[in-house]
Amino acid sequence: MTIALPELDVMVLGALATRDGPVSIRELADELGVDQSKVSATCFVRSGAGQVTVEERTEIELRLGPRGRALAARFPERAIIEALEARGEPVPIAELARMTSLDKKEVGQSLRWLQKKGWAKKDRGTLVLLEAGKAALKATGEDERLVAFLAQRHGEGIPGVMGAEVLAAGIDLVAAKALLEGRTGVIDERVRKRRFVSLTDAGRALWESGVSARKQVNQLTSELLVNGGWRDVDLRPYDVRLEAEPSYPGKSHPLVRVFQKTRRVFFELGFSEIVSPYVESSFWDFDALFQPQDHPAREMQDTFYIGRPGRCRLPGAGVVDAVRATHENGGDTGSVGWRYAWDRDLAARPVLRTHTTATTIRALAEDPRPPRKVFCVGPVFRRETVDYKHLPMFHQVDGIIIDEQASFATLLGTLRAFYTKMGFSRFQFRPGFFPYTEPSVEVFVWSEKKQDWVEMGGSGMFRPEVTEPFGCKTPVLAWGLGLERLAMFLYDLTSIGELYRARLSWLKETPLCR
Repeated sequence: MTIALPELDVMVLGALATRDGPVSIRELADELGVDQSKVSATCFVRSGAGQVTVEERTEIELRLGPRGRALAARFPERAIIEALEARGEPVPIAELARMTSLDKKEVGQSLRWLQKKGWAKKDRGTLVLLEAGKAALKATGEDERLVAFLAQRHGEGIPGVMGAEVLAAGIDLVAAKALLEGRTGVIDERVRKRRFVSLTDAGRALWESGVSARKQVNQLTSELLVNGGWRDVDLRPYDVRLEAEPSYPGKSHPLVRVFQKTRRVFFELGFSEIVSPYVESSFWDFDALFQPQDHPAREMQDTFYIGRPGRCRLPGAGVVDAVRATHENGGDTGSVGWRYAWDRDLAARPVLRTHTTATTIRALAEDPRPPRKVFCVGPVFRRETVDYKHLPMFHQVDGIIIDEQASFATLLGTLRAFYTKMGFSRFQFRPGFFPYTEPSVEVFVWSEKKQDWVEMGGSGMFRPEVTEPFGCKTPVLAWGLGLERLAMFLYDLTSIGELYRARLSWLKETPLCR
């Protein structure tokens, strides 16, 4: 009974059946006129069936280097001994360039090889031909033969030649390499692994029992269905357990995905998104938040101040006067304020915003009427010392809730809902202090990797000194949370800088879903 096999399997088995010993897969592919990768795959399939043995051998591949291609035409030392033989007497070294058409540099370099081979010697500024040089005129050196052989194969479109092929050509490879020692760029050696295949007894028995070729296809085409050719073909089987080459689709940067997910979570919680400029006035960044003008955070070593423009436009006089009064004596808030003379010029100085709370206080000033829930995601800038968890630019999500029924429990519940939706399960809220909120808490999440609690940001209820100058008598909940640190947790990173390095392997392999 004839066994039907794929066409290429029959071709490979038939070619191996004619040989008594192993043959390289490359040679087998050349003989069959089939792509080497397809022949290799067929051999491994038949090896798994016990019909073919695959043996891996390490061999040296020789290639002609850039200087070797120049030597292929003629070795300069041979040109010199031919000139000495033609003169019949010692020749001044200075005349060799003219006699041989070599340049002076080539002549100088050739003296070393002439003496190494024993072909000639220097004698008082002349070069004398020796007996070994005369003998060399009648024979070709092994180094010359090797270079010529590699040049010939290179011209045939075969840049690399195995050592066994060189030996088969009758070239003493050891002697040739010894003569070429010290001549860089002539011969390049590379270690290659080659696979050799041969039939096993089971494979030979299969071939002798009779096999026939049956075409295999990857899919049924309309042509095969129309002309009935589907009866004469087999669908090529697929092994879904085999490893496939990984595919890396285009996708957003992991940090951008954190921003997008943060926005999506707050939208799901019923918030509206707001924005504000990166260059902000000190009024909105500090003063409107009841941060005193002598606070350390407003020093040059902590904040980036802008040189041009030198001043920012402040809001209307009523708003500015209300904030000024609150700083100086508490105004109408019932507070005693900070008890200093508030400086309008300091409030007008432009800065790169140090927090996105500048955005939410702007939103509150524009419309303080409850109920209202807004958030902002964006970059902020501080003169931080760069380390594994700090950068001079990072991103925050800030938000506020203006509501008559808002309470501290509402704030903690909102933050818990946010971090739960972001994939965290363990939280802590610890008392904290901020100039513009009271009471205040810092948010911590549990790190399984560090086995410790890590701070993620601050939150609290805006003080009356913050809200009442803008006509808001309603409780206002507020928070500012770092997003880079959150991303470090989600992607298991040890340094915040890894989020900004162009490490393509990490960018490609980070999954879209976690």
